[in-house]
Amino acid sequence: MERMRIAVAGASGLIGSALVRSLTSDGHEVRRLVRHEPRSADEVRWDPEKGRLDPAGLAGCEVVVNLAGAGVGDRRWTDEYKRRIHDSRVHGTAALATALASLDPAPRVFVNGSAMGLYGETGDRIVDEDSPAGTGFLPELCVEWEAAAAPARDAGVRTVLTRTGLVVARGGGAWGKLFPLFSAGLGGRMGDGRQYWSYIALHDEVAAIRHLIDRDDLSGPFNLTAPEPLTNREITAAMGRVLHRPTLFPVPAPVLRTVLGEMAGDVLGSARVVPRRLLESGFVFAFPGIEDAIRAA
Repeated sequence: MERMRIAVAGASGLIGSALVRSLTSDGHEVRRLVRHEPRSADEVRWDPEKGRLDPAGLAGCEVVVNLAGAGVGDRRWTDEYKRRIHDSRVHGTAALATALASLDPAPRVFVNGSAMGLYGETGDRIVDEDSPAGTGFLPELCVEWEAAAAPARDAGVRTVLTRTGLVVARGGGAWGKLFPLFSAGLGGRMGDGRQYWSYIALHDEVAAIRHLIDRDDLSGPFNLTAPEPLTNREITAAMGRVLHRPTLFPVPAPVLRTVLGEMAGDVLGSARVVPRRLLESGFVFAFPGIEDAIRAA
């Protein structure tokens, strides 16, 4: 196995920390981009919201993975927090892409995290990487976020855009909030439960990113979601079966809108996203089914 030097932004997040564990366990050298003063030789300071990064910190890196960004589901979407969500992604990506374009030699691949939120509300319609972007805050953010990676691509760096779905994991994200509720027997469908959720097991998310790093022939957008999206009602039933708990407490749409504000549109919205390009590239999911993904978590 070829040992590589890999820079990871967002290394302390749900996906980033799992990716770093996977890479280091295989002997790769990982440099973590951090906001604080570096405490060790493997840390590089940057300020993603202000777009500040010294390219020297990335010198010698063959791979750069950007998973940084203020948490979309961490708090209610005030105007101020929406600005932070935007700036941490768009300005951070632009700073990284510009830095990579200036390096000689340049990294061989830039993997820039994006989200299935790009497609917006899709109803029952199946969407893949060729489908157009939706409208609204998240779709428009994702379009701008992906466009910010252009300087790296234009400089000849192979650039991959990972449009990640809802990650099934206990340690964070949407499922990090669901597990305690369902474990306590308080889980239930959200709204009418007919909206599609496109999910992916954390193990498969990390494996897919590594697959995209390793394959020199792959670039552009890839949906990182399990092959068959399910409705919220189906996922609710699966959570109950796996955790052996009743799912008797549906959350009405008006309550979600009151509690979550604008973010409720994401929970009540339907996104039937499939990973066509990932499957065509030969990637094999370890946990394609929802019950397998929940058990893995």
